Amino acid sequence: MRRRDVLAGVGSAGVLAGAGAVAVYGLSTDDNCVDDGEQYDPVELETVDVQGSDAGEVTVPAADRPTFIDFFGTWCPPCKEQMPELAEAHDRIGDEVMFISVTSESVGENGAITEEELADWWDEHGGNWTVGLDPTAELSYRVSRYPTAVALDDSGVVQWSDSGTKTADEIVAGIECALESSGGE
Repeated sequence: MRRRDVLAGVGSAGVLAGAGAVAVYGLSTDDNCVDDGEQYDPVELETVDVQGSDAGEVTVPAADRPTFIDFFGTWCPPCKEQMPELAEAHDRIGDEVMFISVTSESVGENGAITEEELADWWDEHGGNWTVGLDPTAELSYRVSRYPTAVALDDSGVVQWSDSGTKTADEIVAGIECALESSGGE
């Protein structure tokens, strides 16, 4: 009986070690591109006047180039942690893609936060690209965890998507999936 317990323990340890290896190696940025056929239909979003973003409207995804969407919330601690990595990725990618962060928070005088509070948060965390508002969750309904990042090719098809905090290298690798699929680089 005792030998059986030992063998069961050893077998369980092997299964757990194997699962851990899959989990670790599954996060590799070398082969993270996906083309699951999920299409994002164009949605008009209001943009706000914050650092790197002008007040107005923008169509997401862009019709003329790949689009990178960062879904975030000002209330989300991992979203704050993600900002320096997003800034680095944005600096490295430049204008090759439409780079946008989208919040579904209600922003305004009667909202969860004011535009001034959003602008202060954005500035404090180093944002310097377009910010879109999605209070009716036309895009954000797809998100179950924050932050979530999505890279779409120039046809609006998902080429990479992941949730949780990412390094700049992981974000850039995801964006490169969309660029490669679109024929750009």
